[in-house]
Amino acid sequence: MLEKLLPAASTYAKEIDWLFDFITYLVGFWFFLAIGVFFYLVFRYRRKPEEKAQYITGETHKQKMAIEVPHYLILVCDLAILIFTFVVWHQVKIDKPPAEDEVRIVAQQWAWTFYHSGADGLLGTDDDIAKVNELHVKADTVYHYTLQSPDVMHSFSVPVFRLKQDAIPGRDITGWFEPNLQGEWDIQCAEMCGVAHGIMGARIFVKSEEDHAAWIAANSPPAQSANLIAQNTENDSQAQEDNTNG
Repeated sequence: MLEKLLPAASTYAKEIDWLFDFITYLVGFWFFLAIGVFFYLVFRYRRKPEEKAQYITGETHKQKMAIEVPHYLILVCDLAILIFTFVVWHQVKIDKPPAEDEVRIVAQQWAWTFYHSGADGLLGTDDDIAKVNELHVKADTVYHYTLQSPDVMHSFSVPVFRLKQDAIPGRDITGWFEPNLQGEWDIQCAEMCGVAHGIMGARIFVKSEEDHAAWIAANSPPAQSANLIAQNTENDSQAQEDNTNG
């Protein structure tokens, strides 16, 4: 149901959607059943001048069964929800597949800083690529992330991944995702973190292997230095030409 409104762009998004659908339909069934019975009883046994109200204690076996049977059925439904929730929780939070790449995410008032591995494919080296409010990842690749906050609580939320993870100051929070749909998507802070919380947005770019490799090559520190030198050289040449023409 949710996937009709919002794309499912990670490998575990459909399992989370299925769990939400299951809970919605199950709880919805009992809700509408209870509402239906309630209004039936209201109109069926409404006050009539010729009838006197009865005082019912609920102590007979038949009266007790009217409460106990729905109670036991709801307990069975609750148990089913717990079982399926545990299975999905274990898949998303506990059973992490081996990492193929890593990112470090720093949330602070009021921006995101994303640290990507550079050309060497290793995070924490000199060629890491840091971007503010831009996370660039490769499709069909398992990423492990480390989430940090230097100030207050934030929450890293990628709706199309069905991913939401709180960032707690002083702690490194770890998790994983595997994007499987190329495109550009929203990143949100889902925890009230101050006066500019509402504008603390970012974008995630899910690219093909070729496009991601090209982005890495263009944004690695040596490439950035070369581009800056080339740009400065071009600006100097333009300034000299302007002075000559003047």
